[in-house]
Amino acid sequence: MDLEPETELEIEIRRATPDDYEAVVEMTSDIWADRGGDYLPEIYHDWLEDEGAEDKKTFVAEVSERDDEVENNDADGDGEGEGEDTANGDLAGIVQGVMLSPEEAWFQSMRVDSDYRRMGVSQRLNEACFEWASGQGATVGRVMIFSWNAPSLGAARTGGFDPVTEFRWAHPDPDPNASSPDGYTTTDDDAAAWRYWTDSSTREHLGGLALAPEESWALRELTREDLEEQPVFATVGEGGVCAMAYRNRTYERTTDDGEVRRWAEYGVGAWDDVGAARSLFAAIARDAADLEADETRVCIPETATAVSDAAYTAGGISEEPDFVLEIDLTSRR
Repeated sequence: MDLEPETELEIEIRRATPDDYEAVVEMTSDIWADRGGDYLPEIYHDWLEDEGAEDKKTFVAEVSERDDEVENNDADGDGEGEGEDTANGDLAGIVQGVMLSPEEAWFQSMRVDSDYRRMGVSQRLNEACFEWASGQGATVGRVMIFSWNAPSLGAARTGGFDPVTEFRWAHPDPDPNASSPDGYTTTDDDAAAWRYWTDSSTREHLGGLALAPEESWALRELTREDLEEQPVFATVGEGGVCAMAYRNRTYERTTDDGEVRRWAEYGVGAWDDVGAARSLFAAIARDAADLEADETRVCIPETATAVSDAAYTAGGISEEPDFVLEIDLTSRR
């Protein structure tokens, strides 16, 4: 659709369906072209929720030139128009909302077609997510944005999100023979791990957030129950517990060359000093080897100390951090 600068748009927000796949592929064809392209088309059908799902909802924005004789009714207040069917309009954007806990919503994979940016599409999609999440009981909504994605960072701030924290990935190599320094041992005591977490500078920096087991690439507040349910690694030194981590999940990914790689993911890593970090990453390396994992990733805080400790003791780290932002939804409930 070729638009004149003053063209008014009719924007309809509705639930995404499997039939939108081709339009999503076209819309995302020029996104992140210099970084290997957008992953959304590859996962779309598995990523999309089943109709009637209560803990997840995917919204798309369709646009057409405004017809003043057509009303776009939104009587139920969920951000979805119920006026004339605009299925013949252009798909201009997409976003998904997920409930990670009874009060925490996660918004992900916001995309806006390059032809419709700065026309209010992202704000309409945000509002649909906010209304849906608050209706589900959420008091807070969060997003994660790559640190290099300046346009999305600016759009998030425009949409009302405030910065919370930043994190990075550590990538210790799986190794069945990884050894801890003298004076350190590892325990699976979840109570010890929780006690360390509650008083750690890592928890303070991350705002209490860690990777969510319910959804990939999502963070929520870590709870005591999480550590009771997940495999835990607590490092004990001469002065007591000095590091902790937990395994979040394992998964498989197929590379561009067709090779299947198994990943072991750890929801957070926290430690006191270099010795504690070395012992913690050794425990993670042994666990990953036991799982026959090819790769690992550990969520760590983006601080000069933590990142340099991880580079020194774990070996591999991601090249860039990721940012987490949030919005207070209590006024919308």
